[in-house]
Amino acid sequence: MTRIEHPSSRSSHLTLIGGLIFAVVLVAGTVWWSYGQDKRVAERTHPDEFPVPSVRKLKLQLSPEQYHVMRENGTETAFHNAYWDNHKPGIYVDLITNEPLFSSIDKFDSGTGWPSFTKPISPDHVVEKVDNSYGMVRTEVRAKKSDSHLGHLFDDGPPPSKLRYCVNSAAMRFVPVEKLKEEGFLEFIPLFRQPANEPAK
Repeated sequence: MTRIEHPSSRSSHLTLIGGLIFAVVLVAGTVWWSYGQDKRVAERTHPDEFPVPSVRKLKLQLSPEQYHVMRENGTETAFHNAYWDNHKPGIYVDLITNEPLFSSIDKFDSGTGWPSFTKPISPDHVVEKVDNSYGMVRTEVRAKKSDSHLGHLFDDGPPPSKLRYCVNSAAMRFVPVEKLKEEGFLEFIPLFRQPANEPAK
């Protein structure tokens, strides 16, 4: 009759501890690798790495309409631009420097035919200037880093602020929510996470 030898209690404990240590190391390694990947993506696409090109380069990089809007304070045609009717979640960034400018969360239908927002994604990213052109006194909105003309600020927006940032699509690029991580805009992902106790709109 063959004798069955059972492993000792000490051997079982050592195996269990070894397995737990391996699992902890594996999880820690995965977290560290994931963090490193996210950091590399963010560093590779961060706006600080997008300097403002020379006038000559901008004329080659931008379309005639984009250059006219951003560098000659032009205005694109209402209802015939890329984002006036865009309802997708995401952020709008400076076409030249990748600087975050506006969020879809603050976008609303103004009926004007241009993208309209109640506020910028951060007041540090835009500059307001007095515009006396065409015999009017208006508030011009410009991107801080690229000093590009974006549009104008009006006081006929929705409450409570009553502000309407009327912006040209030609001055921006839209980054959808699903591309935020890939393009290095990790800090804006939480803006689009639905709270557990809040019903979807």
